[in-house]
Amino acid sequence: MATVVIIGSGMMGSALAFPARENGNEVRLVGTHLDREIIDTCRKTGRHPKFTKDFPSGVKYYQIEEVKTALEGADLVIGGVSSFGVDWFADEILPILPESAPVITVTKGLFDTEDGTLLTYPDIWQKKLDSIGKKLSLNAIGGPCTSYELVAHDQTEVTFCGRDMKTLEFIKSVMATDYYHISLSTDVTGIESAVALKNGYALGIALTIGVNQKDFGIDSELHFNSQAAVFYQSAREMARLLELQGAGGIENLAVGLGDLYVTVYGGRTRLVGILLGRGLTIDEAEAELKGVTLESLVVAKRVARAVKMRISRGELKAEDYPMLLHIDDILTKKSPVDIPWEKFTYIK
Repeated sequence: MATVVIIGSGMMGSALAFPARENGNEVRLVGTHLDREIIDTCRKTGRHPKFTKDFPSGVKYYQIEEVKTALEGADLVIGGVSSFGVDWFADEILPILPESAPVITVTKGLFDTEDGTLLTYPDIWQKKLDSIGKKLSLNAIGGPCTSYELVAHDQTEVTFCGRDMKTLEFIKSVMATDYYHISLSTDVTGIESAVALKNGYALGIALTIGVNQKDFGIDSELHFNSQAAVFYQSAREMARLLELQGAGGIENLAVGLGDLYVTVYGGRTRLVGILLGRGLTIDEAEAELKGVTLESLVVAKRVARAVKMRISRGELKAEDYPMLLHIDDILTKKSPVDIPWEKFTYIK
């Protein structure tokens, strides 16, 4: 039995308490400073306020002030913060973690630098660790997985990535169940880039749903040709971006496309994409979804910014990224939705 400490009681971090506890591990769920009500509710009811199923018996709950107590004897730490909590996790949590316990994060995203380089969150956290002289094993989870379906024990396939295979094998032994299936990869850049790149493209596919609702009625049948066309173009652009990251190859692309699929059909990005497709501006769509965390939009803008920087230097061609650039125009220039269908065609 291992002692698993989850820091961040959002939906995905909390969902991982299910396989971890059901494997017979001790599980301690720690809320961030923004999660007080969540932890209070968990203590009173044994259930996350956004789940319809109780936590497995024996999960323990801690407020952020109790984090050091929760970390005593930890064998594995799971970072459960959203991308908006990356800096907080680096500044407040990494320095106090025991070096003996590997860390695995659910946080998906990329950060762009001024020269157009895209960094993974483990890259950013490693720089923080180097600056304070601390050694930790940083690992991450990628792949198609929604929190509520993990809680429901839907069959789920993900990839754990990190630099050391033995460490990954240990983490898998702690977390794998008969419904939570785990591949292992030492290509951190590849896996983390793949699952982050899908964000903007999921928005693009969802645009077509909203466009068709505007053209044919809210209750009209779904139109799959248009969704598939954007999915196909998205796959092409994602493959190019993975090559740009030095992370090309079918396995990484497959993980990204799986995550793209589940995000289109089960994620919050779908909601905002539909509203944009119906004709709302990004400001109006965000107002409509007030209270919904839309971290995917931030990632999409960062990726587009990096691509545009490289286009300006002549390193990339704008015609290779028509979907990404149109999505960026919608988000940053508040341009109306006008999917560039003909730019998807090619002659070979």
